[in-house]
Amino acid sequence: MFARINSMGLFGIDSYMVGVEVDFGQGLPRIDIVGLPDASVTESRNRVRSAIKNSGYSFPQSRMTINLSPADIKKEGPVYDLPIFISILCANEQLKCRVDDCAFIGELSLDGLVRRVNGALSMVIRAKKSGIKRVFVPAENALECSVVNGIEIYAVEKVTQVIDHLTDKEQLVPVRYEELAKNENAFGIFAPDFKDVKGQIEAKHAMEIAAAGGHNIIMVGPPGSGKSMLAKRLPSILPDMTFEESLETTEIYSIAGAMPEGVSLIRERPFRSPHHTVSPAGLSGGGAIPRPGEISLSHNGVLFLDELPEFSRVAMEVLRQPIEDGKVTISRASASLTYPCSTMVVCAMNPCPCGFKGHPQKDCTCSEIAAKRYLSKVSGPLLDRMDIHIEVPPVDFNSLSSKVPTESSAEIKKRVNAARKIQLERLEGTGITCNAKMSPELTKRFCRPEASAMAFLENVFEKLGFSARAYDKILRIARTAADLEGSEKIEIPHIALAAQYRSLDRKFWR
Repeated sequence: MFARINSMGLFGIDSYMVGVEVDFGQGLPRIDIVGLPDASVTESRNRVRSAIKNSGYSFPQSRMTINLSPADIKKEGPVYDLPIFISILCANEQLKCRVDDCAFIGELSLDGLVRRVNGALSMVIRAKKSGIKRVFVPAENALECSVVNGIEIYAVEKVTQVIDHLTDKEQLVPVRYEELAKNENAFGIFAPDFKDVKGQIEAKHAMEIAAAGGHNIIMVGPPGSGKSMLAKRLPSILPDMTFEESLETTEIYSIAGAMPEGVSLIRERPFRSPHHTVSPAGLSGGGAIPRPGEISLSHNGVLFLDELPEFSRVAMEVLRQPIEDGKVTISRASASLTYPCSTMVVCAMNPCPCGFKGHPQKDCTCSEIAAKRYLSKVSGPLLDRMDIHIEVPPVDFNSLSSKVPTESSAEIKKRVNAARKIQLERLEGTGITCNAKMSPELTKRFCRPEASAMAFLENVFEKLGFSARAYDKILRIARTAADLEGSEKIEIPHIALAAQYRSLDRKFWR
């Protein structure tokens, strides 16, 4: 007696089809699971045996071989409990039905309850591409899976519901995405408003440019000047996510097992702020079974690194390649996995250990050697990958006590959305959504300053000794500044502003 059931497995952010095959043979009762299973897969036999008995069915007392194909890819996690359960009943003819167009995923409890699994969304996307018509998923995963159109998703709480549906005793109703609430707040937080920020006109404008173009930004200033306050308000002016961006972000959170409860699709840009004691693996991802790190969890959003020099040197250097490539590769002896991490990196730091170097009222207590040693913790290559460098000075009393209302986040976001719309139209068909992610070829194509602006840039470039990477970043920042003004041309003021945002490293690091 033989049966084969469709399921799916995870490999990084991608999924692949898995065939769960069961065959009964002669010999003493025994269960062998083959196909490179890990410990949690091997333990499925015990969970499934109890679930079958406690659901009112008899467990076959014969030699049983369960094969998970393809056999050359390691299988991991409890996702195969439900398909193994169904395949045993089909092979033993306790369940008679056609399941060729179905796929099953889910962990089982001993009494037959179906529990959630990680990566369900990615698996459903793979099932659709493979021609599967119906997927049975744990009820807790149904919301995230329902965003995939063109495939029927059935939410299952107990295995008996699956059997009743397949035998036409009691039909399940497919979960519909359009029936779900549209105003769900994925992370349960609401970003504070920029109208609460007093003074810091230049810093607020730099944040607006960074948000509009997706540019990385580093802020340097004394304690209490408002660096963290500005960063925490950045999500309130970030452009709205496209459906494709939401789907990508939701996939990562699904794989990491970090999907907020009751949320079908992450529609707000993530804001991750890891503590400076985070390990390199915590930032980039890793572990025995590689999982997404903070930089991937901030995909299409913001990764905020407060007190940047306090992070370990290894952790900071781990960010260099992901920032440049928009993806991070985690290599292990058994596999090499790649996760997307197209994120906006925002950093904040003091100018010296005591924080008061250059302060107009307070004296710095650090020696010149101590200040240089502190700044040297941030390497030149990492600093060069920060598009915008901005000095955040202390706020004076008049600005703090002023009753004049400042611009709200809603007003700033209107301009940011308008500028991002221009970029999306310009970059249509390239797979790129913002100016900061443009390749050198696209930079040459779309960032062409006026002749006078190019001459100005040449003069600035030679005087300040910018790197080749800085040259491209200046052009992209200038392009964003022009987009915010609705200008097709890149003129001298745009170049001057962009060059000003690249001069901070020369002031502090020389």
